[in-house]
Amino acid sequence: MTERQLDAFVKRLTLDEKASLMSGRDFWRTKPLCDKGVWPLRMSDGPHGLRKEDLKNAKANGGHSVKATCFPTAAALACSWDESLAEEVGTAIAEECLAHGVGVLLGPGVNIKRSPLGGRNFEYFSEDPLVAGKMGAAMIRGIQKKGVGASLKHFAANNQETLRMTISAEVDERALREIYLKPFEIAVKEGHPATIMCSYNRINGVYASQNKKLLTDILRQEWGFDGLVMSDWGAVDDRVAGVKAGLDLEMPYSGGTTDQDVAQAVREGRLSEQALDEAVKNVLRLVAKYARKPRVDYSQPAHRSLAEKACEQSAVLLKNDGILPLEEKSNLAVIGALASGTGRYQGGGSSVVNAHGPTGFTSAMEARGWAYVNYAPGYHTNHTRPDPDLEEQAVQFARTAQTVVYFMGLTDLYESEGFDRTHMKLPGNQVSLLEKLAQANPNLVVVLAGGSPVEMPWLDKVRAVLYTALGGERLGMATYRLLFGEVCPSGKLAETWPMRLEENPSARYFPMGPRVVTYNESIYVGYRYYDKAGQKVRFPFGFGLSYTRFAYQDLNVEQKENGDLCVKVHLANVGERAGDEIVQVYAGCPHSVVHRPVHVLVGFARVHLEKGEEKLVEICVPYDALSFYDTTQHRFVVEAGQYEICVGACSRDLPLRKTLLISGQAVMPSYAQSAEGPYGTFSDNRFSDAAFYAVHSRTPQNNSVPKLGEFDRNTPLRQMQDSHLARALATVARVMTRKTLHFSPYAQVNEKVSHAMVGDLPFRNVQRNAWFLISESKAKILLDACNRKKDKKNK
Repeated sequence: MTERQLDAFVKRLTLDEKASLMSGRDFWRTKPLCDKGVWPLRMSDGPHGLRKEDLKNAKANGGHSVKATCFPTAAALACSWDESLAEEVGTAIAEECLAHGVGVLLGPGVNIKRSPLGGRNFEYFSEDPLVAGKMGAAMIRGIQKKGVGASLKHFAANNQETLRMTISAEVDERALREIYLKPFEIAVKEGHPATIMCSYNRINGVYASQNKKLLTDILRQEWGFDGLVMSDWGAVDDRVAGVKAGLDLEMPYSGGTTDQDVAQAVREGRLSEQALDEAVKNVLRLVAKYARKPRVDYSQPAHRSLAEKACEQSAVLLKNDGILPLEEKSNLAVIGALASGTGRYQGGGSSVVNAHGPTGFTSAMEARGWAYVNYAPGYHTNHTRPDPDLEEQAVQFARTAQTVVYFMGLTDLYESEGFDRTHMKLPGNQVSLLEKLAQANPNLVVVLAGGSPVEMPWLDKVRAVLYTALGGERLGMATYRLLFGEVCPSGKLAETWPMRLEENPSARYFPMGPRVVTYNESIYVGYRYYDKAGQKVRFPFGFGLSYTRFAYQDLNVEQKENGDLCVKVHLANVGERAGDEIVQVYAGCPHSVVHRPVHVLVGFARVHLEKGEEKLVEICVPYDALSFYDTTQHRFVVEAGQYEICVGACSRDLPLRKTLLISGQAVMPSYAQSAEGPYGTFSDNRFSDAAFYAVHSRTPQNNSVPKLGEFDRNTPLRQMQDSHLARALATVARVMTRKTLHFSPYAQVNEKVSHAMVGDLPFRNVQRNAWFLISESKAKILLDACNRKKDKKNK
């Protein structure tokens, strides 16, 4: 259908027909107009595998969704620093979408990892905008080359689970543009996603679902996005305001209420029909392109093989004193419940994949011909209390072994969609056992699972640590091949690991609430903070060891006529085996008049070298990678001056440096944004409110718990505990949520998630969670009743 034909088609639709297309048909499909030839479009969760719900066949499928390949989560895949691999994974997931009649995959997510405590961090790539944006763009290209639409999410500043549906992320303009929007900008411009999914939260007081500056001014007019904008599920506050702002599609089904609101607003002149027509056209374009695709089979063995390769290339060797690689068929004790069964290969939440055949490490050993596996679980995964009997068995095995391989890590009880972590510690029973194992056998190797950094005060007691993150369904076999040297570890961390939580730049300002969270650290997220503050870290950004060694030589930097930099470096493999190195390029402006990080990542390349091989590595750094966001001009600017280009293996290992004089603009920042201002120098994470509000465009906001009589439709249920009626509604909502929530195979986890999510549920969503059995008018009556003083607790 041409644009002219589309215009004519929309003109033939009635107002009610157009308004009906503004929300979903049900939980997963858009509304059809079958008599007009408009068919429903099926969407399904991602982002590291297909999660298409199939409740009717749950018993046959062995889960609540269809069988699919579970690839490494974004937290793992990012550690590969391999755009081609991310694209390959995206293509494989799209093939499975086509096999199951899915037209749009809800992923990838490119939100920045502001804090290591974020419950959904395992779904996101990095603390760095370039890594997140590049990996996200690559995955989008892979998904869409097969004719399946991708949905880039969660736009924007969705950096915590706590109060995610109502919290206002108070972010200064420069941090918003340089850090939190930048990965979306890269992914939009380089990946061209079919859709963007807006987030639940407010940004500087305005809900993302009705934020015109975000959805239209920046996304469409500045970045040139021409696809569809949809809401996250239940994220809409005011549907009419959303249409005005640029929100095309509300998901899921709204009970018809918001469709009626839109039609009525047009009739009353509160919403222009032109704005509605633009949204309708975006829905129809999406449906025409991605609905009713022919079903195509895929190769399950090929996808499982790709999942294994992706895990192998993403695992990060954090420590090794020479004990790795292990000798095959040596006297091993394999300890830890996470070594058996399926291991911990994915996170909890809406991204849970019903994997074809996940394999744990002990299963991999058996598959590789180990007649007997000397295995002891050592601890329970459903609670954190040490079990003396399990510990004693594990210690006995350790004493008689040559080497102990101990599997430990975060469990679903610690990280999942729906809640944030409260600390960075590993489960107490796992740490307790590690102490005993270290006393029993000095040859202790740790295999660590989890979607975020953890504190490691025990690091000196082990000889090696292999971090597998959440490595997908082939985690067990990939880990085997890595430990025994069949594959050379090559992953590098895509986020900094601090020594302790208290040293993270956001530690004093996360998750905050009850109404707002202030991003006091401004642009100083991750290594941007640690490297400028001179803060000692456990592992720096970009860090990772190998079984071989690489030498960097002969850095050359040339500037092209268009301003781009051509960075060339000779890389040699001087070790004893083939391997991959990730070459990283950083740039800094040491004499800037604006406060800046010491350096920022501006380019990277993954390079394979055989033993003794040498290559000339060339990385192009775009001119605008040297820019900062000038809040006086409200645009990105390259400051004229001297820049230092650094190349090396991680943010704190940059042996090669060149200084260049770069032409650009003379800038005149405000004092608050200057190098002499409050963010010019610092040595710790005490960023004062005075400093923050000097760079922020808004005054301090009310951040108190609402009192009885102040509750409104956006008040979370957990903040309405003074109302007996609200407490009763929350109880009913928890019961209903538990019946439909399948975020984890473990009842304990689903209970924890449902409790947290219902507590954070705004009152406006009670109607939706009651399957629209409560009308809009009755919901207002209920809210009024919750605010009455006679309903007050204990009265």
